[in-house]
Amino acid sequence: MSWYVYILRCGDGTLYTGITDNISRRLAVHRSGKGAKYTRGRGPLELAYTEEVPDKPAALRREYQIKRLTRQEKEQLIRRA
Repeated sequence: MSWYVYILRCGDGTLYTGITDNISRRLAVHRSGKGAKYTRGRGPLELAYTEEVPDKPAALRREYQIKRLTRQEKEQLIRRA
């Protein structure tokens, strides 16, 4: 089963990075206000980037790498996708 690392662009312009095994379900949970505490009240939420990885450990490692990037580097990653 594939896993995904994703970046959401929040309504306030901030970026949120997370992982999931089902992008559409996870996005629906975020939009319903029951997702990550950070995204609650920051809508509308736009899916800005997704990256498929082979398994959950790989997704966690990649999420950590992306979270360590600067805002500018994250924006470059989004533009390249």
